[in-house]
Amino acid sequence: MALAEPRIIYGVHSISPYARATGLPYGILKVLGSANLALTSDLEKLYGGSNKYAYAAENKIVSASLSAKVKADPGFLFSLFLGAAVTDTGVDAAGTCSTLTNVFGTSCKSATIGISAISVKAAQKANLKFGKYVLKVLTSTTVGLFMLSDIDITRGTDGVYTDDTLLITLAIATITAAGTIAMDAFGLELTGGSGSIGMTVGDTATFAVLPPSTKSSSIIVGASTDTFPAFGALLLSQKRATGEMFEIDAHNCVGGGLPMSLEENAFSQPELKMECLYDSALDRVFTIRHILPS
Repeated sequence: MALAEPRIIYGVHSISPYARATGLPYGILKVLGSANLALTSDLEKLYGGSNKYAYAAENKIVSASLSAKVKADPGFLFSLFLGAAVTDTGVDAAGTCSTLTNVFGTSCKSATIGISAISVKAAQKANLKFGKYVLKVLTSTTVGLFMLSDIDITRGTDGVYTDDTLLITLAIATITAAGTIAMDAFGLELTGGSGSIGMTVGDTATFAVLPPSTKSSSIIVGASTDTFPAFGALLLSQKRATGEMFEIDAHNCVGGGLPMSLEENAFSQPELKMECLYDSALDRVFTIRHILPS
């Protein structure tokens, strides 16, 4: 009688986390470096007398740890592994500017004596540059614009730093009551407050800009109410030349931590760590399926 075809596992194909309550997938991870399910157990050994060797041994607890090296960062990873609130936005043809918010002092953003609002100037939206900005009061009626990174400074009309303070070369006209002040080189416009303009020198306010985009995300990490949800995970090895497929369904997983490594000329490849727990409804930790199609 010939020997049976050996079961051989090769490579990694995908990991699909899914909601335990509905079974619906959060998404699929396919840009992977590895997925490792480590099943380890300590042995309780019985020694006695002068014998140097154990008389008996029994398994103690079994640890079922799952680790995966991922090479892409979809939004659901931040939800599952950091408890983050993720907001994904589709096509935005207009671009956006966040609400101007005071950082130091209270006069820069003011409905009466300062700048009441900042907004996108639709005709100049091609000049919107991704980044975080700060407005600083220079005189009682003028402000300077600072851009915290030059990563997108050449989009549309080039912006230029004046010096190492990150002040932008941009002539901002005197802010007047209810007047509109154009910042065409950055696709923005300011609106003056309703009263007599009289800001305090040195006060600052901040805002952020998104140029027109096909998609964008806002991810808030570390809120006091964040929770780390349990989830299921379906792992599949690479489909072999024989057509052989191998699947692991871990029914109850809890993950924690999502390293974000930004290194010189290198892709980020965080390693996710999860623990596979007992599922009392299914009376198991995970299910394995293997098939060699005919």
